[in-house]
Amino acid sequence: MRLYFKYMAIHFKSQMQYRTSFWLLTLGQFLVPFTVFAGLYLMFERFGQLKGWGFFEVALCFGVVHLSFSLSECFARGFDAFSSLVVNGEFDRVLVRPRSTVVQVLGSKFEFSRFGRMLQGAAVLAWAVVGADVEWTVAKAITLGLMVAGGALIFTGIFMLAATLCFWTVQGLELANVLTDGGREMAKYPLTIYERWVTVIFTFVIPFGLVSYLPLLYILGRAPGGYDALYVAMPLASALFLLPCLLVWRFGVRRYRSTGS
Repeated sequence: MRLYFKYMAIHFKSQMQYRTSFWLLTLGQFLVPFTVFAGLYLMFERFGQLKGWGFFEVALCFGVVHLSFSLSECFARGFDAFSSLVVNGEFDRVLVRPRSTVVQVLGSKFEFSRFGRMLQGAAVLAWAVVGADVEWTVAKAITLGLMVAGGALIFTGIFMLAATLCFWTVQGLELANVLTDGGREMAKYPLTIYERWVTVIFTFVIPFGLVSYLPLLYILGRAPGGYDALYVAMPLASALFLLPCLLVWRFGVRRYRSTGS
């Protein structure tokens, strides 16, 4: 991880060479997502509730998913932009270096302007924490932190799967956006508002439900009693999701064919 943090410091210094541009981009990343949140707020102003869910309850889910996605976009951007390494032949250099390809690709690109989105997500989450009718405990606070971290790992895993496709298609497929952008939009709301098949996919295939909806039930006091430890631990399933993503990545790396450059 020392190498990863060195990459991070180098990219941060590089982006800070153009400070005005950096701060304007960060401000834009902070303001633009408010339009989405404004839509959520106005919907609840008009209808009051969504299938039994109140505004602050949905805002908790919204804030968790938005903050998770922003963290992944910032610190795992290398996989999202991986196709450029393959097209330019830069991945050949990655392979001959005596370090993990995962760490090198992760460190190939950072988007620190995403701090704006993180701040916006954190602001929404903080507002929801204060406004929601929740009796907060240490266990619930830990669960909330694990939800954010787990969501970031899931988005990172999806970015990794999309990057692996580049070994066969050179350019990433837009189909991957169904799981990144589409998954982000769907996971912002409690899964019970969707059809059953959607709930099944986003719980057992792409486990967004295990880092947003189900732990949220525990935080809000809606989960069955006697299973508190299980609900607290559910976001850890994101690590299990990351394991097959790493295996698929290694499979793709072994089948990579050099450009000859």
